[in-house]
Amino acid sequence: MSRSGNMMAIVLLTILTTVFVQAQAKLPEVFFIDARTLVAAREAYHSGGEQYKKAIEGLIEDAAKVMKTPPGSVMLKTELPPSGDKHDYMSVGPYWWPDSTRPGGVPYIRRDGLVNPEHDAMGDRVRLGRMISDVRTLALAYFVCDRDEYAAQAILHLKTWFLDTETRMNPNLRYAQSIKGIVEGRGIGIIDTYGFRELIDAMQLLKKSGSWTEATDKGMKKWFAAYLKWLLESANGKEESAAKNNHGTTYDVQVATIALYLGERNVAKQILLAAGPKRIAVQIEPDGSQPLELERTKSWGYSVMNAEGLINLAMLGKHLDVDLWHFATTDGRSIGKALDYLLAYALDGKKWSHTQIEPIRPIRLYPIVLVATTVFHETKYQSACATLFDPSVQTTRSYLLLPPGK
Repeated sequence: MSRSGNMMAIVLLTILTTVFVQAQAKLPEVFFIDARTLVAAREAYHSGGEQYKKAIEGLIEDAAKVMKTPPGSVMLKTELPPSGDKHDYMSVGPYWWPDSTRPGGVPYIRRDGLVNPEHDAMGDRVRLGRMISDVRTLALAYFVCDRDEYAAQAILHLKTWFLDTETRMNPNLRYAQSIKGIVEGRGIGIIDTYGFRELIDAMQLLKKSGSWTEATDKGMKKWFAAYLKWLLESANGKEESAAKNNHGTTYDVQVATIALYLGERNVAKQILLAAGPKRIAVQIEPDGSQPLELERTKSWGYSVMNAEGLINLAMLGKHLDVDLWHFATTDGRSIGKALDYLLAYALDGKKWSHTQIEPIRPIRLYPIVLVATTVFHETKYQSACATLFDPSVQTTRSYLLLPPGK
């Protein structure tokens, strides 16, 4: 090649590299949202494109409602935690009910799968879930529409829940999922903050806002650093880490997500490297079934939930070069096997023979199978997505967050 030809090649390569780097720079640093889809939705909104129009309109409607909603706080509960400090989060176990044969109904007894109304009426769980949902709605609306008022309101919700002296939550879950007459709180209660994985993605979107200050950034990182320490060192945290079922999985997702958010890459990598032998190899049988989830009265729902948790871990793994997608034991236990097992019942007409007190909803598999198609590139998963696909998803925010395709 001539010298001029070499120069042209170098110039072209430089241009292409620059374009690629700029394109990458536009992508938000999120863990579970498909960043490329969200950026495409943002570009469609500003250019008047039709592809994401209905989903964005729905998001804006939701954001308008949240803009009128006052921030929640742990201080709004009417009960006092055992500590006497309302800043401590508290909740009650969902499947525990008064014992009608005992005075005052205590100690409570377990009725798996049947939710005691006290679970929603008492404590902080509902307000916590609403706060996470509201912040997420506003963060997505801010990112897509580039309207800072959404971000400012989301940050107000965050400050109220986590930072303001009078309303903040203490960074622990000592009194989560208590059982009257038995225990003040349990390691199992840590699942109450599973939604923090979505909250952290929302904060990653808000960081580009003019309303996101250095003080807010430092404050949120300080809170989550304290919470991570509690998760790792407390008796409740160690108990949940040792859980062999979905509770152990969701604990790992929380710890790894928070650690990555804080830049504690060694902590996250330790969790993810252990997830293959500790979670996949233990929880999944060679045929893809998950025995510890099949024991439950909502066996389908818990099997899907745990598969989703394992996929969340695999998604986090890509940030640290830990490949859980392709982890497999010598006898075939793997994430793919778990998906195949569930799809056989969702698509092939195979009758679910385990206890399931609620109807099976095959559509619940759609998001995780769609994510799997981006890794495995197998026809069976692409076909499954096409079969599971419901056109109504195009009107929901899920359409803005998932990889493209059916």
